[in-house]
Amino acid sequence: MNTPGALAVRNETSVPRRKRFSVTKGIVIAFLSLLVVTQVYPLLWLLLYSFKTNEEILSGSFFALPGSPQWINYSSALAGGRYFRYLWNSFFVTSITMISVILLSSLAAFAISRFRWKYGQAVMLVFLVGMMIPMQATLLPLMLIFKNMHILNTHLSIIFPYIAFSTPISVFILNGFMKTIPHEIEESAIMDGASVFRVYLNILLPVSVPPIMTVCILTFINIWNEYILAATFISAESLKTLPFGVNSFVSQYSVNYGAIGAFLVLGALPVIVIYFMLADKITQGMVAGAVKG
Repeated sequence: MNTPGALAVRNETSVPRRKRFSVTKGIVIAFLSLLVVTQVYPLLWLLLYSFKTNEEILSGSFFALPGSPQWINYSSALAGGRYFRYLWNSFFVTSITMISVILLSSLAAFAISRFRWKYGQAVMLVFLVGMMIPMQATLLPLMLIFKNMHILNTHLSIIFPYIAFSTPISVFILNGFMKTIPHEIEESAIMDGASVFRVYLNILLPVSVPPIMTVCILTFINIWNEYILAATFISAESLKTLPFGVNSFVSQYSVNYGAIGAFLVLGALPVIVIYFMLADKITQGMVAGAVKG
């Protein structure tokens, strides 16, 4: 039976707990709010930047609203920046790279995580070493190799390195997830007569959709924004990708800053749209291995 004294003690001890919980919750909300501001503000600033004139941009008023929205900046970005030509090249290169990376990394992760062979860890170590090689260190060797292969100044000269540099991290992500899948699933399928390739295609791939979506968006973002390899191996105007469009607004005597801002907004728009379309799958892929492990 509860006495008045016991109730008083219980009430006194419960109040500080609620206060501590409220303070903790407030700190978390404040931190997340700060994080949102720091992530959203650059996008908002770039959007405002794209509607300003050169005079407004050079005046140094970074936080000021544009006096009159300069929609002509976007028409200049679309026409003068060859936006649609560069957009098509970027989509083509990125799509081929993503498909190749998903195919190669899923097959490699399947072999490493599901097969019982003594070289599995050694092969995984090779992929981990590949993650540590900087892209800039390979420019000269790749230049000589592609020159001998006669594929310089073609899309193949950037697709091959993109696949090579995107595959190690993709194998690492998929391997960590596939290790958590019970072996009984594929064993029962094999007992029913399924081949190894059928197990990979009909069982492992459908189950691995969340981490595959994570690999897709990481590969897409890395390739979409890449400039160094494309600038080194591509010289033909008709083959250049989206980051080169900014150069169209820079001349010897003038720079159209507003058109550059508009072009950057148009260039970032596909990444933002695809990210929000796949946001749930990306989150699931990031935590899938940790939750199941």
